[in-house]
Amino acid sequence: MFEVLGDFLGLTAPPKGDFPVPESFLNGSALRKDSVREQVFSKVFRWRLPDGHTREPVSVEVAGSFTNWQKVPLTRNGAPDAWQVMLHDIPINRTHHYMILVDGKPAYDRYNDGLAIPRGPEEERHQIMTDKGPRVFMLFAQTK
Repeated sequence: MFEVLGDFLGLTAPPKGDFPVPESFLNGSALRKDSVREQVFSKVFRWRLPDGHTREPVSVEVAGSFTNWQKVPLTRNGAPDAWQVMLHDIPINRTHHYMILVDGKPAYDRYNDGLAIPRGPEEERHQIMTDKGPRVFMLFAQTK
């Protein structure tokens, strides 16, 4: 039947028992660990004005190891009176470092998972000063 349909459409059937095998399967690269999709999760970052402050910032952004330290703007949500953004595709099973930037300056994030010593120039550029020295925020990206 395939021959009749193949002749009608101008197709030919592959020879029986002779199926082309991609080169990547022959050298094993298709089965390597790096070809498997990395597991990720989503996270809502939220920032609120500190108690007693009434002047709204011009911009609120988040930057971190999960954005390659590129700034991502948070949008103002009037109902909870907060700025927020949901970021997707954050790799799991590692600890990420990040900062909240308000009008371009590092600001405290009350929702952080902890504080870490900055590593590298990007983290040092975004650090805050604490009583224990410069720090950046941590995000524990663990599976549950």
